Parts: sequence; structure tokens; C-alpha cells
Amino acid sequence: MSLNLFDLTGKTALITGATHGLGKAMAIGLGNAGATLVINGASSQEKLDNAVAEYKALGLNAHGYLFDVTNEAKVMENISKIEKEVGHIDILVNNAGIIKRIPLEEMEVADFEAVVKVDLVSPFIVSKHVVKSMMSRKEGKIINICSMMSELGRNTVGAYAAAKGGLKMLTRNMATEWAKHNIQVNGIGPGYFATAQTAPIRIDGHPFNDFIVGRTPAGKWGDPDDLQGAAIFLSSKASNFVNGQIVYVDGGILATIGKPANEN
Repeated sequence: MSLNLFDLTGKTALITGATHGLGKAMAIGLGNAGATLVINGASSQEKLDNAVAEYKALGLNAHGYLFDVTNEAKVMENISKIEKEVGHIDILVNNAGIIKRIPLEEMEVADFEAVVKVDLVSPFIVSKHVVKSMMSRKEGKIINICSMMSELGRNTVGAYAAAKGGLKMLTRNMATEWAKHNIQVNGIGPGYFATAQTAPIRIDGHPFNDFIVGRTPAGKWGDPDDLQGAAIFLSSKASNFVNGQIVYVDGGILATIGKPANEN
């Protein structure tokens, strides 16, 4: 199989929430495969500018746009700006997300709605306004960042699981409606990864660290770079007949029951 199938040279990729963490890791992968990067953030211009500078220091062609992905007017405004200033968007990665760890019986409706708005409604909003150009060009790739919580529940993450489960089905319906326009819509479901956010609990003897290492057949946390292959594949010609699928990058957690790493 030719490596040209995975070449993203000449493509422009918009990655939401890519100033840090897993979004940043995936964006670096797409950039190294040749894509021009459009990095979205919402917290501050300073954080966005610093992230873009870090991408450029790696030799990647990156542009930053500050906007709230839950605000449809701002999404429309910035998509228009990106298309004029950078070019049409060939690849969209809906990565922006939040989580609130609160037991359901204690959770305020406003908190539940906030999680659903960012994790489920915003991929609909951004995709809706990016896909129109893709439809006119008869080509495009959309990747929704789902979760193992698209398949499983866990204590205190009910709103997140509801949103990510909904995102799985939104992904499949987008594929159903847009495949006729030669647009592929798929998802990536990350497992548990070694990031700055998880550093405080990735310590031997910490109950959650021991649980994850024991529960994962690979016997370890994932490296954020482990997501790059799936992101490149689903962004490239190599996946032109793959549609409506969720690729779980989880070290095998969803494949088994029990704690296989602790079994003989």
C-alpha cells in the first residue's frame, strides 16, 4: 500500500480545542503528515498564540482562531474568515470538550446542559457550517472525538457519557446523510492517556492509576502520540470507504472484561 494514501499535503485541517492535550497531539500528527493546521481555542488569545508558536517551532504551518464553538454566530464568522484567509477546510476534527465529575443526583441542570452543549451540540454546530463547502466540493473528512464513555458508564460522569454516547450516534447520522457527497464522518474514542491533566494520579499506588494499569490489557496508560495514526488514517485517502465508524484507541479496555493485566 502506497504511503501516498496517508499524505495530507495541500489539505487544511481545523482542530477545535487544540491548544493542549490530546487535541494538540492529534494536530501535530496531521501537521507532520503535511496538513496546514487551523488551531481553535476559546480560553484566551495568549494561550492560543503560545500554542500556535509551539506548532510553528516544530516546523508546522499553523494558524490560530479564537472562538467559542458553542456560539453559532461566532462559528459562522470564523469559518468564513478561515476560508478567506487560509483556504477551504478539508478536514474537521471536533475535539473541544469538557467534563464535570458530579454524581447525577447532585448535579445541577445547568452543569448537565453545559457539558452537553460543548461535547455534543458544538460538533453539530461546527460541522454544519464546515460541511457546506465540503458538499459543494464533493470531498471532506470529519472526525468527532468520542470516548470510551460513548460505550460505558462510570460514576460521576453521567453528563459526559450522555453527550459522548450522543456524539457516537450523531457521527453515524452525519455519515448517513453526507456520504453521498463523498464526505467521510468517523470518530476516535480515546482511552486513558498520560497527559498533564492525569499526571497527579499516574503514580504507583494511587488507586485510579492501579485500576487503569490493571484494567488495560496493554498494562499502561496511552501516550498522546498513539492517537496520531488513527487521526491521520481517518483524515486521508486511506479511509475513503470508511464511514460512520468509531475507532477506539484504548489499549484494549473495551475488548475485555475484568482486569486482564492482573491475570495469569
